[in-house]
Amino acid sequence: MSKTIFITGATSGFGKTIAEIFAKNGNNVIITGRRNERLELISKKLSSKYGVKVFPLCFDVRIKKEVDAAITSLPKEWRNIAVLVNNAGLASGFGKIQDGKFDDWDKMIDTNIKGLLYVSKAIFPIMINNKKGHIINIGSTAGKEVYQGGNVYCASKHAVDAISKAMRMDLLEYGIKVTQICPGAAETEFSEVRFHGNKEQAKQVYKGYQPMTAEDIASVTYYVTTLPENLCINDLVVTSLAQANSYYIDRK
Repeated sequence: MSKTIFITGATSGFGKTIAEIFAKNGNNVIITGRRNERLELISKKLSSKYGVKVFPLCFDVRIKKEVDAAITSLPKEWRNIAVLVNNAGLASGFGKIQDGKFDDWDKMIDTNIKGLLYVSKAIFPIMINNKKGHIINIGSTAGKEVYQGGNVYCASKHAVDAISKAMRMDLLEYGIKVTQICPGAAETEFSEVRFHGNKEQAKQVYKGYQPMTAEDIASVTYYVTTLPENLCINDLVVTSLAQANSYYIDRK
Protein backbone atom coordinates (compact mmCIF):
# COMPACT_ATOMS: atom_id res chain seq x y z
CA MET A 1 0.00 0.00 0.00
CA SER A 2 1.46 3.35 -1.05
CA LYS A 3 2.07 6.10 1.48
CA THR A 4 2.52 9.85 1.19
CA ILE A 5 6.08 10.89 2.01
CA PHE A 6 7.05 14.54 2.68
CA ILE A 7 10.74 15.33 2.09
CA THR A 8 12.46 18.68 2.68
CA GLY A 9 15.59 19.72 0.80
CA ALA A 10 14.77 17.35 -2.06
CA THR A 11 16.51 19.19 -4.91
CA SER A 12 19.94 17.59 -4.32
CA GLY A 13 22.01 15.26 -2.17
CA PHE A 14 20.29 13.11 0.43
CA GLY A 15 16.84 14.60 -0.17
CA LYS A 16 16.83 13.87 -3.89
CA THR A 17 17.93 10.25 -3.46
CA ILE A 18 15.54 9.72 -0.54
CA ALA A 19 12.68 10.91 -2.76
CA GLU A 20 13.80 8.48 -5.46
CA ILE A 21 13.98 5.41 -3.22
CA PHE A 22 10.52 6.04 -1.78
CA ALA A 23 9.09 6.58 -5.28
CA LYS A 24 10.86 3.45 -6.55
CA ASN A 25 9.04 1.49 -3.84
CA GLY A 26 5.63 2.76 -4.95
CA ASN A 27 5.09 5.70 -2.62
CA ASN A 28 3.70 9.11 -3.55
CA VAL A 29 6.11 11.89 -2.61
CA ILE A 30 5.89 15.57 -1.76
CA ILE A 31 9.27 17.08 -2.62
CA THR A 32 10.22 20.50 -1.29
CA GLY A 33 13.03 22.97 -1.79
CA ARG A 34 13.89 26.51 -2.84
CA ARG A 35 14.80 25.77 -6.47
CA ASN A 36 11.54 25.42 -8.36
CA GLU A 37 13.14 24.43 -11.67
CA ARG A 38 14.89 21.48 -10.05
CA LEU A 39 11.72 20.46 -8.22
CA GLU A 40 9.77 20.39 -11.48
CA LEU A 41 12.45 18.33 -13.26
CA ILE A 42 12.74 15.82 -10.41
CA SER A 43 8.94 15.60 -10.18
CA LYS A 44 8.59 14.73 -13.87
CA LYS A 45 11.43 12.21 -13.72
CA LEU A 46 10.09 10.35 -10.68
CA SER A 47 6.48 10.22 -11.86
CA SER A 48 7.38 8.98 -15.35
CA LYS A 49 10.04 6.51 -14.16
CA TYR A 50 8.11 4.94 -11.28
CA GLY A 51 4.47 5.67 -12.08
CA VAL A 52 3.80 7.40 -8.76
CA LYS A 53 2.32 10.78 -7.94
CA VAL A 54 4.77 13.58 -7.11
CA PHE A 55 3.83 16.98 -5.69
CA PRO A 56 6.55 19.69 -5.89
CA LEU A 57 6.28 22.36 -3.20
CA CYS A 58 8.62 25.35 -3.48
CA PHE A 59 9.38 27.23 -0.26
CA ASP A 60 12.20 28.16 2.10
CA VAL A 61 12.13 26.23 5.40
CA ARG A 62 13.75 29.25 7.10
CA ILE A 63 10.69 31.43 6.52
CA LYS A 64 7.79 30.41 8.75
CA LYS A 65 5.14 32.21 6.66
CA GLU A 66 6.27 30.31 3.56
CA VAL A 67 6.27 26.98 5.41
CA ASP A 68 2.76 27.50 6.78
CA ALA A 69 1.37 28.77 3.46
CA ALA A 70 2.90 25.88 1.48
CA ILE A 71 1.68 23.12 3.78
CA THR A 72 -1.76 24.71 4.19
CA SER A 73 -2.04 24.84 0.38
CA LEU A 74 -1.72 21.06 0.01
CA PRO A 75 -4.80 19.56 -1.67
CA LYS A 76 -6.88 17.23 0.51
CA GLU A 77 -5.58 14.10 -1.23
CA TRP A 78 -2.01 15.08 -0.30
CA ARG A 79 -2.59 15.87 3.36
CA ASN A 80 -2.48 12.32 4.74
CA ILE A 81 1.29 12.44 5.31
CA ALA A 82 2.63 9.16 6.67
CA VAL A 83 6.36 9.97 6.74
CA LEU A 84 8.09 13.33 7.20
CA VAL A 85 11.80 13.42 6.33
CA ASN A 86 13.39 16.57 7.76
CA ASN A 87 16.40 16.55 5.48
CA ALA A 88 16.94 20.24 4.66
CA GLY A 89 20.20 21.32 6.27
CA LEU A 90 23.65 22.64 5.52
CA ALA A 91 27.05 23.69 6.81
CA SER A 92 28.23 27.16 5.90
CA GLY A 93 31.82 28.10 6.62
CA PHE A 94 34.62 26.28 8.43
CA GLY A 95 37.15 27.67 10.89
CA LYS A 96 37.66 29.02 14.37
CA ILE A 97 34.58 30.39 16.10
CA GLN A 98 36.19 33.80 16.66
CA ASP A 99 36.54 34.13 12.88
CA GLY A 100 32.97 33.04 12.11
CA LYS A 101 30.60 35.12 10.03
CA PHE A 102 27.15 36.04 11.30
CA ASP A 103 25.59 35.29 7.90
CA ASP A 104 26.93 31.72 8.03
CA TRP A 105 25.71 31.26 11.61
CA ASP A 106 22.24 32.57 10.81
CA LYS A 107 21.97 30.37 7.73
CA MET A 108 22.82 27.20 9.69
CA ILE A 109 20.67 27.99 12.73
CA ASP A 110 17.70 29.10 10.61
CA THR A 111 17.85 26.04 8.32
CA ASN A 112 19.05 23.22 10.55
CA ILE A 113 17.10 24.08 13.69
CA LYS A 114 14.29 26.56 13.04
CA GLY A 115 13.43 25.15 9.61
CA LEU A 116 13.12 21.65 11.01
CA LEU A 117 10.86 22.96 13.79
CA TYR A 118 8.67 25.05 11.45
CA VAL A 119 8.00 22.13 9.10
CA SER A 120 7.46 19.64 11.92
CA LYS A 121 5.05 21.94 13.76
CA ALA A 122 2.94 22.32 10.60
CA ILE A 123 2.74 18.53 10.09
CA PHE A 124 2.32 17.42 13.72
CA PRO A 125 -1.51 17.94 13.67
CA ILE A 126 -1.92 15.55 10.72
CA MET A 127 -0.04 12.73 12.44
CA ILE A 128 -1.57 13.42 15.85
CA ASN A 129 -5.05 13.26 14.31
CA ASN A 130 -4.16 9.97 12.56
CA LYS A 131 -2.64 8.54 15.76
CA LYS A 132 0.34 7.39 13.67
CA GLY A 133 3.17 8.63 11.48
CA HIS A 134 6.94 8.60 11.23
CA ILE A 135 9.25 11.61 11.54
CA ILE A 136 12.81 11.12 10.34
CA ASN A 137 15.29 13.86 11.24
CA ILE A 138 18.57 13.83 9.32
CA GLY A 139 21.16 14.70 11.94
CA SER A 140 24.91 14.17 11.74
CA THR A 141 27.88 12.70 13.55
CA ALA A 142 28.54 16.41 14.17
CA GLY A 143 25.55 16.24 16.51
CA LYS A 144 27.34 13.63 18.62
CA GLU A 145 30.83 15.16 18.88
CA VAL A 146 32.27 18.61 18.24
CA TYR A 147 35.19 18.78 15.84
CA GLN A 148 37.61 21.64 15.28
CA GLY A 149 36.29 24.11 12.74
CA GLY A 150 32.72 22.81 13.07
CA ASN A 151 31.57 24.90 16.08
CA VAL A 152 28.18 26.41 15.11
CA TYR A 153 27.36 23.66 12.60
CA CYS A 154 28.03 21.09 15.32
CA ALA A 155 25.88 23.11 17.72
CA SER A 156 23.00 23.12 15.23
CA LYS A 157 23.21 19.34 14.82
CA HIS A 158 23.44 18.83 18.58
CA ALA A 159 20.14 20.73 18.67
CA VAL A 160 18.66 18.29 16.14
CA ASP A 161 19.77 15.46 18.44
CA ALA A 162 18.00 17.04 21.42
CA ILE A 163 14.88 17.94 19.43
CA SER A 164 14.63 14.37 18.09
CA LYS A 165 14.76 12.96 21.62
CA ALA A 166 12.13 15.47 22.77
CA MET A 167 9.85 14.63 19.82
CA ARG A 168 10.13 10.94 20.61
CA MET A 169 8.94 11.56 24.17
CA ASP A 170 6.25 14.15 23.45
CA LEU A 171 4.67 12.31 20.51
CA LEU A 172 4.85 8.85 22.05
CA GLU A 173 1.24 8.89 23.25
CA TYR A 174 0.04 9.38 19.67
CA GLY A 175 1.86 6.36 18.25
CA ILE A 176 4.20 8.54 16.19
CA LYS A 177 7.66 7.15 15.47
CA VAL A 178 10.66 9.49 15.58
CA THR A 179 14.01 8.43 14.13
CA GLN A 180 17.21 10.43 13.96
CA ILE A 181 19.71 9.32 11.29
CA CYS A 182 23.22 10.69 11.81
CA PRO A 183 25.46 10.29 8.76
CA GLY A 184 29.21 10.76 8.81
CA ALA A 185 31.08 11.99 5.74
CA ALA A 186 29.14 11.43 2.52
CA GLU A 187 30.20 12.80 -0.85
CA THR A 188 27.43 15.16 -1.97
CA GLU A 189 27.21 18.94 -2.54
CA PHE A 190 27.57 19.35 1.24
CA SER A 191 31.26 20.35 1.36
CA GLU A 192 30.96 22.52 -1.73
CA VAL A 193 28.21 24.49 0.03
CA ARG A 194 30.25 24.63 3.25
CA PHE A 195 33.24 26.09 1.39
CA HIS A 196 31.06 28.55 -0.52
CA GLY A 197 31.49 26.93 -3.92
CA ASN A 198 35.20 26.08 -3.69
CA LYS A 199 35.19 22.69 -5.44
CA GLU A 200 38.89 21.98 -4.94
CA GLN A 201 38.66 22.53 -1.19
CA ALA A 202 35.54 20.37 -1.07
CA LYS A 203 37.32 17.48 -2.84
CA GLN A 204 39.98 17.33 -0.11
CA VAL A 205 37.34 16.31 2.45
CA TYR A 206 36.82 12.99 0.66
CA LYS A 207 40.42 12.31 -0.34
CA GLY A 208 42.21 9.08 0.63
CA TYR A 209 39.21 6.92 1.59
CA GLN A 210 35.84 5.78 0.31
CA PRO A 211 33.12 8.02 1.75
CA MET A 212 29.43 7.19 1.82
CA THR A 213 27.11 8.30 -0.96
CA ALA A 214 23.67 9.88 -0.93
CA GLU A 215 22.29 6.54 -2.09
CA ASP A 216 23.70 4.87 1.04
CA ILE A 217 21.82 7.28 3.30
CA ALA A 218 18.65 6.97 1.20
CA SER A 219 18.66 3.19 1.61
CA VAL A 220 19.03 3.50 5.39
CA THR A 221 16.26 6.11 5.53
CA TYR A 222 13.90 3.86 3.60
CA TYR A 223 14.85 0.85 5.70
CA VAL A 224 13.81 2.41 9.02
CA THR A 225 10.28 2.87 7.62
CA THR A 226 9.92 -0.82 6.77
CA LEU A 227 10.03 -2.16 10.33
CA PRO A 228 6.94 -3.63 12.04
CA GLU A 229 4.51 -1.11 13.55
CA ASN A 230 5.65 -1.90 17.09
CA LEU A 231 9.32 -1.20 16.40
CA CYS A 232 11.16 2.13 16.06
CA ILE A 233 14.81 2.89 15.50
CA ASN A 234 15.26 5.97 17.66
CA ASP A 235 18.83 6.93 16.83
CA LEU A 236 21.11 5.62 14.11
CA VAL A 237 24.73 6.67 13.45
CA VAL A 238 26.14 5.53 10.12
CA THR A 239 29.60 6.11 8.63
CA SER A 240 31.83 4.59 6.00
CA LEU A 241 34.17 1.83 7.20
CA ALA A 242 37.10 4.28 7.15
CA GLN A 243 35.46 6.73 9.56
CA ALA A 244 35.46 6.10 13.32
CA ASN A 245 33.83 9.36 14.46
CA SER A 246 33.46 13.04 13.57
CA TYR A 247 37.18 13.72 13.52
CA TYR A 248 39.01 10.43 12.89
CA ILE A 249 39.19 9.06 9.35
CA ASP A 250 41.72 6.51 8.14
CA ARG A 251 43.09 8.13 4.99
CA LYS A 252 45.42 5.96 2.91
